[in-house]
Amino acid sequence: MLAILRLVLVAIFIVCSALVGLLICLVRPFYVPNAALFASWYGWAAWIFGLKVEVRQAPEVTAAMPCVFLANHQNNYDLFTISKALLPGTVTIGKKSLKWIPFFGQLYWLSGNILIDRANKSKAVGTMQGAVDRIVQDKVSVWVFPEGTRSYGRGLLPFKTGAFHIAHQAKVPLVPICMSNTSKVRLNKWNNGRVIIEIMPPVYPEAGIPARELAETIRQQMADKIKLLDSEVATDYTADSLTVTG
Repeated sequence: MLAILRLVLVAIFIVCSALVGLLICLVRPFYVPNAALFASWYGWAAWIFGLKVEVRQAPEVTAAMPCVFLANHQNNYDLFTISKALLPGTVTIGKKSLKWIPFFGQLYWLSGNILIDRANKSKAVGTMQGAVDRIVQDKVSVWVFPEGTRSYGRGLLPFKTGAFHIAHQAKVPLVPICMSNTSKVRLNKWNNGRVIIEIMPPVYPEAGIPARELAETIRQQMADKIKLLDSEVATDYTADSLTVTG
């Protein structure tokens, strides 16, 4: 019963937020601050799933912007968890097919986020160059999921190098964003515990380091941080995390 209630609440939230958001986008379409505004709405909605989201940010991050944010990508709950960490002045890079999701997709597109066609390599390369241009010309930060897909509890997957090439060409730092594991979230559980998101200090790549080597180094740093975050929340909400049946 609780799971059904949550799904209904989420559906209502998505429709209502999209309608209000689209009205805002009619006035200021593709306006960069829209992305952070709407992301904050979705981050607020984490309570529907019985989640408490805590965001920690290294103090030097704001001064380092514009930059390329690198976030781990776990599952569909990311929309209501890690979105809370999206900082003003940032847009995300997402797959082109997102645009066709009813309500949410149109809001995502009109918010000024960057859509990439992964099935067309030449278009994908052009989109990456467009991301570089936006960073350099418009001073906009870019948020990327370097795994390229959701991990679904398999741990941090190997990184693709696109984000690292963007940072190199735009001459901006990379900022890892790590979120504790959410694979154990259950719709029929009253309290799904705490999720910690940590925006780590910026990484300024040294000249001459290959993108693949840098990707593997940062991936290991993020994996270590995620392990620490997981251990921190491991004992949270054990006695009062009740499961509802029926």
